[in-house]
Amino acid sequence: MSMTKQVLFLQGGGAGAYDEDKALAESLRLALGSAYTIHYPAMPGEDDPEYELWWREIEWELQALGDDLVLVAHSVGAFIFLKFIVEHSIETRLAGIFLIAPPFIGDGGWNLEGMALPPAFAANLPKDIPLFLYHARDDEVVPFAHFALYRQSLPQAIFRPLDAGGHQLNNDLSQVAADIKDLVGGGN
Repeated sequence: MSMTKQVLFLQGGGAGAYDEDKALAESLRLALGSAYTIHYPAMPGEDDPEYELWWREIEWELQALGDDLVLVAHSVGAFIFLKFIVEHSIETRLAGIFLIAPPFIGDGGWNLEGMALPPAFAANLPKDIPLFLYHARDDEVVPFAHFALYRQSLPQAIFRPLDAGGHQLNNDLSQVAADIKDLVGGGN
């Protein structure tokens, strides 16, 4: 009997974000099929996300789910995970990281005191974990220009610009699912 592949999906932030991002998690679950199990924990204080609370929850989830985990994160959750993995060494071996519409907080992006990524943050990322970024050109929440800032900073990443879909990618993560299946296999 084969075990399913584990996927941790991290929500975005803001009032109602967990409920809104449920559609993304469900889209991913349907597109990946029964060979994958989606874990979608509610993050603490979604209305006003606090980095330390979120990274502690992320760390707990990573330890609980174990190695070869696929990490998918949306918006603020994607940024917080990226900041977390830059600032902390993780013991869990990840199969891949898939970030959807992450805001760029730092030079050229949003200015949130104490939250910026360090200038050479890419050097602190694990070299052996494939990293994918997705962003729609018509995102009205996180400007598409943030995608270009990540592209300048992360030459090792795979970038998937989308012509349309808004911040929620029309609640369709079929492209993300296809990339996950290509990377780790499985699915039906």
